[in-house]
Amino acid sequence: MAYRRTPAVQARLDAQREAVLRAAVALLGERGYGGCSMAAVAHRAGIATGSVYQHFANKAELSVELFRLVVGREVAAVTEAAERQAGPQAKVAAVIETFAVRALKAPRLAYALLAEPADAVVDSERLVFRRAFHDLIAAQIAEAIATGRLPEQRAELTAAALVGATAEALVGPLATGSRPDDLIPAMVSFALRALGGPAEPTELTEADPAGAAPATPLVPDAA
Repeated sequence: MAYRRTPAVQARLDAQREAVLRAAVALLGERGYGGCSMAAVAHRAGIATGSVYQHFANKAELSVELFRLVVGREVAAVTEAAERQAGPQAKVAAVIETFAVRALKAPRLAYALLAEPADAVVDSERLVFRRAFHDLIAAQIAEAIATGRLPEQRAELTAAALVGATAEALVGPLATGSRPDDLIPAMVSFALRALGGPAEPTELTEADPAGAAPATPLVPDAA
């Protein structure tokens, strides 16, 4: 008869897996991918290294799950910020500003997500990450074109350019720890000019003039 885990055993394993991921996110934010060895994650989680292998076959598999966890939160945050705005240009501004604010509050972790050399499987996940941001921005550009708020253009191409420019603008400050005071306003202004509209997102909601979600850094939930 095949062994079946009891609910208590499954709950313990689920809790242990969550502890492993919390430990991995913390290490990623402190040391980057290079510091996220299976042994280091196990030590931070307070468990044996072999226990980590019960949940993840190797570091690459752990890194992919870790990447998806953190990226999922970022996509949710920028989506929420965009949804609070009334017009498509303000939504694009909110996406860029929200991501930049959150990234600069956790620079080591954000650098790991955007640019740090990692396994090939992580590079593949980065493409998925970029695609999610691209699709969100492209949808807003297409809406603005359809309603006459922006000139005719290829929404997919403009969105790809904005995603690339946003990442490139952040990589240097994230790597060096520097943050010019005008960095985020300049990024938003550049994006709006690239769209072909005014350099200020005039339709931002009054309740949230910055167009950003709460500036929670890229950190795991406490629970």
